[in-house]
Amino acid sequence: MHRRVITFSRNVFLPLTTVCTNVCSYCTFRRPVEEGCVMPPEDVHRTIDEGVALGCTEALFTFGERPGEVPGFSDHLAALGYTDILDYCYDLCGYAIGAGILPHTNAGILTYEELERLREVNASMGLMLETTAEVPAHRNSPGKDPAVRIAMIEDAGRLHIPFTTGILIGIGEGPRDRLESLEVIADLHRRYGHIQEVIVQNFCPKEGTEMAGFAPASTAEMAETIRAAREILPPEVAVQIPPNLADARRLIRCGVDDLGGVSPLTIDYVNPEHPWPQIDALKSLVGDATLRERLCIYPRFIERGWYPASLATLIHTLQKQIEERSL
Repeated sequence: MHRRVITFSRNVFLPLTTVCTNVCSYCTFRRPVEEGCVMPPEDVHRTIDEGVALGCTEALFTFGERPGEVPGFSDHLAALGYTDILDYCYDLCGYAIGAGILPHTNAGILTYEELERLREVNASMGLMLETTAEVPAHRNSPGKDPAVRIAMIEDAGRLHIPFTTGILIGIGEGPRDRLESLEVIADLHRRYGHIQEVIVQNFCPKEGTEMAGFAPASTAEMAETIRAAREILPPEVAVQIPPNLADARRLIRCGVDDLGGVSPLTIDYVNPEHPWPQIDALKSLVGDATLRERLCIYPRFIERGWYPASLATLIHTLQKQIEERSL
């Protein structure tokens, strides 16, 4: 009998800015310009270098959606010599590659052309669908329009970008909405074959937000949704949960395949009140399953060559590195 395998990626989290045009009712990541401007390049470089020294293989670049549309942001970016946050991200991805770590960018809504350009310097990319439902939590967040997010995930498929997406549980959607969201993702993957993993993430109320008094998603709701995800999604698409937010020890058995990016260096800037488990502690969370490290690009996409040629040597070097680490 084969033991189940649960995977994870060793990463560093790089929040290039917390300025965002969306105002979601549950979010504390977003900050006004005067509080959450641009992560300086020297800080990004230092974090990447320290992460590489700790054996990290993924540089997760994320930032608020369309920050350039927020008054005052462009002045801060201009001080670094840039007019567009995507140009800044592109150059930092290049630094990461040179340092020996694979970029994975989650930049919110991007056009087809922007995705195509960032694909040149990323091993994989991502965008949470969150939900196909129209929920009050998103009423001030134009980028959370389900149709807009679905269209971008479809564009990523057309471009053969290995992609991460997911749903957020407990933000006002119901059980039927969760099933519909999973069906939409499954259909996108059947058409384009590009979905690596689907995150089933539980809403956690945060002080200072409109939804601070809302009940968090329960473990029972998570378990039900994970089981549904495993039934609805094609077998090759991993079902992921965040081990710092969810009760991984209880949920693993429901059909979880992956624990996502876990960092030995940086915090979860989206959920800073929930520290990552130590990587060594992940082994106890998976019970009798086998814990296995992976890259941010899954093996089947490496085999298909779904990555820029400039990343070929680094991908194979890091793949060999994690294989040797698992011996």
